[in-house]
Amino acid sequence: MKKENLIPLIVIVSALVPALVAVLYFVSVPKINLGFDLIWFPRFNAIMNTLTTLMLVLGLIFIKRKQIVAHKYCMTTAIILSVLFLLSYVTYHSMAESTSFGGEGVLRYIYYFVLITHIVLAAVIVPLVLVTFVRALMEDFARHRKIARWTLPLWLYVTVTGVLVFLMISPYY
Repeated sequence: MKKENLIPLIVIVSALVPALVAVLYFVSVPKINLGFDLIWFPRFNAIMNTLTTLMLVLGLIFIKRKQIVAHKYCMTTAIILSVLFLLSYVTYHSMAESTSFGGEGVLRYIYYFVLITHIVLAAVIVPLVLVTFVRALMEDFARHRKIARWTLPLWLYVTVTGVLVFLMISPYY
């Protein structure tokens, strides 16, 4: 498959993911009893973000050591974990009411700064990850490296702040 054929798919996915997440905040939540506490979804999401962070760091270490196969496995695993996170996130937010942050003072400002930058960069990271991944798949390694220099730190920021947001809001669930 030519990479030109993947560009429309990358654009569509990159637009649909943030749009779907945004819609979840404006749609009323149906009352569905799954037979278990929904609180496990945010915990699962934090675990997925933590594991993704680990894979990204290991992937960086492996590529610095020129261990290409190990790097490829780590980065592919990071994408799979991110997809699992996204599916869980959308599922949870389609069934649960939003949780308000109850902190006060400077902690409140820190929380909202972290949350807002996390949300903005989470939307930005989707096309960056997809383009970076496609360039690697197409063995366009020179261009892969150029964009990966931006993708990796932003993706790390999103995964780490995702866990931080969970830790900060978890007392209010």
